[in-house]
Amino acid sequence: MTKVLIPLAQGCEELEAVTLIDLLRRAKIDVTTASLSDEPVKCSRGTVLIADVLLDSVLNSDFDLMVLPGGLPGADNLNADSRIHQLISRLSGQGKLIGAICAAPKVLVENGVLNGKKATAYPDALNALDLSNVALNDKAIQIDGKVITSKGPGTAMDFALTLIELLIDKDARDKVEAPLQRS
Repeated sequence: MTKVLIPLAQGCEELEAVTLIDLLRRAKIDVTTASLSDEPVKCSRGTVLIADVLLDSVLNSDFDLMVLPGGLPGADNLNADSRIHQLISRLSGQGKLIGAICAAPKVLVENGVLNGKKATAYPDALNALDLSNVALNDKAIQIDGKVITSKGPGTAMDFALTLIELLIDKDARDKVEAPLQRS
């Protein structure tokens, strides 16, 4: 079974986190949400999420994808956690998919996995970073090799559906998308 890790940090963007969790689970993907601490996660708009596990319990687990929800200060909290950087380095070194949306691509910039790659992010979210090795654009979703980035809350559904297609196939994406009645 395909396995995905979604770390949840205090101040994450709930629309992104919940959309990713929900749609990936609709595709029968084994999604594990992991909190950075043992407290409930209070999201950027005040929604409270309870993660499946603590991050420490899955540090050595295998995943096909790790995807980081954005939001502030959520992305900053992910970026400040050395365990997140260890997971990114290990999983990307194993050729696994790494995803980030909204402000969370900053974590990938700081980690170095976006060096020499195309990426997108929430406008101005990466302004304070050295982007000399990153080809930043304003696409809704950018796929460059095993790294997938997305722009923000409004692109979360398309981002999740793209991840389903990459992890499984277009048929799985279509089966999840059809009942959503998006058109």
